[in-house]
Amino acid sequence: METKYYSLGPSETGITVRIIRTLFGLVCLAIAIFWMIYNLKSVRSDRILWVTVSFLTGFGLYQVWAGFGRTARFIQIGSDRIVLRKNSLLPRIVMISSKIRRIEIYPLSLIFYSSDKGRTILRFGTVYADRIDPVKSDIQEFASINNIDFEEISEEI
Repeated sequence: METKYYSLGPSETGITVRIIRTLFGLVCLAIAIFWMIYNLKSVRSDRILWVTVSFLTGFGLYQVWAGFGRTARFIQIGSDRIVLRKNSLLPRIVMISSKIRRIEIYPLSLIFYSSDKGRTILRFGTVYADRIDPVKSDIQEFASINNIDFEEISEEI
């Protein structure tokens, strides 16, 4: 089985969007630094200043990080492992096929039961519905190749 990559987020990863995100992040960082230096010279600096500077710094760092492509949410299905990044701020999760005990497939989510990490839930949502079925079919193929129990569960809404 060849390695398959599916993005779980927006697909606007073009160079123009990445450059704009990076520049916007750098502008936010510059404004935060300027505002901090400018307001430190004033007689009183209050809590609102530090909250604003912290927010601008955090948001600017996130935009720069996103501009470099480090916040992409994805699932990568290989022959012997699944690499999953559910959250744009948290690190990716690597699940080796020998450690996965069972996979439950729901209409809008996947639950991986592993022997070392417990339970990992991937929620798809309804925004990018065109990516759900290919991921499910590749997960089923991955499970059958690696002799992992999987169950497709349909929910009545």
